[in-house]
Amino acid sequence: MLGAVVLALGACTSIRENRGYIVDNVLLSAIQPGIDNQRSVEGTLGRPTFTSQFGEPTWYYVSSVTGRKPFVRPRIEDHSVLAIKFDAAGNVMSADRSGVETVAYISPDGDETPTLGRERSFLEDLFGNIGSVGAPGAGGGPGGP
Repeated sequence: MLGAVVLALGACTSIRENRGYIVDNVLLSAIQPGIDNQRSVEGTLGRPTFTSQFGEPTWYYVSSVTGRKPFVRPRIEDHSVLAIKFDAAGNVMSADRSGVETVAYISPDGDETPTLGRERSFLEDLFGNIGSVGAPGAGGGPGGP
């Protein structure tokens, strides 16, 4: 009986998973503004998770640790983003870390995306083009251009 209780409690423990960049504080502290450049950052930290598309060049290293219990959605236990900004010459200007406090939580509105236009049923979508293909002036039949 005691063994069954121990197994049941062990099955309820959280499973931890690392997602994204695996943070190494020693490597992060090695990045020095004014000294390092894009090549040395890539050699130290590896390729970034993603880069900025607009504005000043910025590399982002995103890391998350999630905890998941069996049959339950994963929950974020730890989240960090390292943003390394470069100047026009490719030298490091700053290296900023932020955590889960800057994450924006959004709540989608329902299961459907609202669209403009006419609402059509499944049958209208299925049979809506009958008669329009090959009709005069439609450009698809023998009298078309």
